[in-house]
Amino acid sequence: MTTAAHAPAPALPRLSVLDLVPVRSGQSSAQAVAASVSLAQTADELGFERYWLAEHHNMPAVASTTPPVLIAAIASRTERIRVGSGGVMLPNHAPLVVAEQFAALEAIAPGRIDLGLGRAPGSDPVITALLNQSGATSEVSRFPENIGEIQALLQPGGAAFTLTSGQEYVVHATPAASAAPTIWLLGSSDYSARLAARLGLPYVFANHFSGEGLAAAMRLYRTEYQPSEAHPTPQSFLTMNASVAPTLEEARARALPQLRMMARLRSGQRLTALETVEQAQAAEIEAPDAARAAFIAAAESRWLIGTPETARAELAAFAAEHGVDEVMVSAIGGSFADEPLDRTPGREQTLRLLAS
Repeated sequence: MTTAAHAPAPALPRLSVLDLVPVRSGQSSAQAVAASVSLAQTADELGFERYWLAEHHNMPAVASTTPPVLIAAIASRTERIRVGSGGVMLPNHAPLVVAEQFAALEAIAPGRIDLGLGRAPGSDPVITALLNQSGATSEVSRFPENIGEIQALLQPGGAAFTLTSGQEYVVHATPAASAAPTIWLLGSSDYSARLAARLGLPYVFANHFSGEGLAAAMRLYRTEYQPSEAHPTPQSFLTMNASVAPTLEEARARALPQLRMMARLRSGQRLTALETVEQAQAAEIEAPDAARAAFIAAAESRWLIGTPETARAELAAFAAEHGVDEVMVSAIGGSFADEPLDRTPGREQTLRLLAS
């Protein structure tokens, strides 16, 4: 009989990657994208499950503005890993455009495409206004209906619309689809959890951005889940920020630029390109701030920052606690000033040490 004291350690979950394509000081967008392509190839080689690109706009430290374009680039340079959006912020786009883009991606990399959809704008009010002014967008209030439209448009039979004349008009996202991307609903609230449950869709809680309400959202999703033909049972995984290094000191040092950037974001301060490790350390010494220090300490307690042994154990315990068998890590290991601009050694190290 196994006693509590001798119970086996939780198994390590399957691992995936969330990428915001970070841009650091002195780095061009081209170099940042090259670094992310290299990171995706590393994840592919190491056996990671999937590689998702986020959508954010007009942020000095984030180059992932157009997930479909980046997905195409990474899918064409990897072999087996699933590639997708984490996510497409649907209010910024017309459902037909999203369906057409991801139908094309599915044709480029059959069986490897995920379409993660979010309800947040992923931008500030000025960018939201510009998107509405310059392109086709969708109403936030129609979010559930727009998801249904995308699902139908992606199917081989297409979606049927009734014209004002009463005539039926069928629209296809692509002329001859043989399969469709897997749709995931993303969120960090009760609303998204309940909606995913009602629609019978896979669900991802954005724990990397805010862990508040995680347990409640997962409970709602599972207890209220209504089986669908494509997904008869609930399917979910969680996200987590991670900086893993041979020593705790290095892991903390590499996490500091991202911690400082998140502190600025949450306090409404001006954002900049991601600092190097040396810049972040020098700034902490030159201009200490109690409020920022408190935020960083709180974030460090929620993020995965440590050596391979401690990080893998924490990751396994986290997955077991919340009943998931997959965790998507946002590798936030920053760069030292002398490291190459077209690679991200800190992020690559995190993936290699977690997978070893």
